[in-house]
Amino acid sequence: MYRMCILVLLATSSVFGGTTDDSPVKVTKTSVPQKRLDFEVEIPAPVNEVWNCFSTREGMISWITPDAEIEMRVGGDWLAKYPGVLPGGGKIVSFEPEQFITIHAMAPEQFPTVRKEGTTAVFTFIVLDEHHTIVHLSQVGWKSGEEWENAYDHLSRGNAILLTQLRNRFLNGPVNWADEMKSAK
Repeated sequence: MYRMCILVLLATSSVFGGTTDDSPVKVTKTSVPQKRLDFEVEIPAPVNEVWNCFSTREGMISWITPDAEIEMRVGGDWLAKYPGVLPGGGKIVSFEPEQFITIHAMAPEQFPTVRKEGTTAVFTFIVLDEHHTIVHLSQVGWKSGEEWENAYDHLSRGNAILLTQLRNRFLNGPVNWADEMKSAK
């Protein structure tokens, strides 16, 4: 139930409790020279397994959402589908297997302008050793205005939660969405 609640919050809420100081995800907010969000987390898995979580439908379903649509090509969809709300994710801009994936990302639906105009999210995969991978997410393309500020704050917390979820997938195994949905009822 906890995982399902997190996903619904990510897709629908404009307010998070935030991450704690003991979060495994390092979050850096930068305002100059370019406004950006950076996240970094160590994943206890080899890079090919982490890459699979980003590059296949089955991999995405193992940690991020009970349904996903992915076309692993430039211009293809990279969508996390949540029950009852519009999908998250975006369009693939570029990728190099096991090195990076760049997505023209959509914000959650409560930020319609940011969702329409989008930001650029780059997930980079750094091999530490044969059993550990660093995932670094940089999100750029932020504009000024109240909605953009609110989306920036929202995603500074939401993306940290998502990357924690990815780490937990390797610590605890793939999410069993059938059990999660039963628990949520």
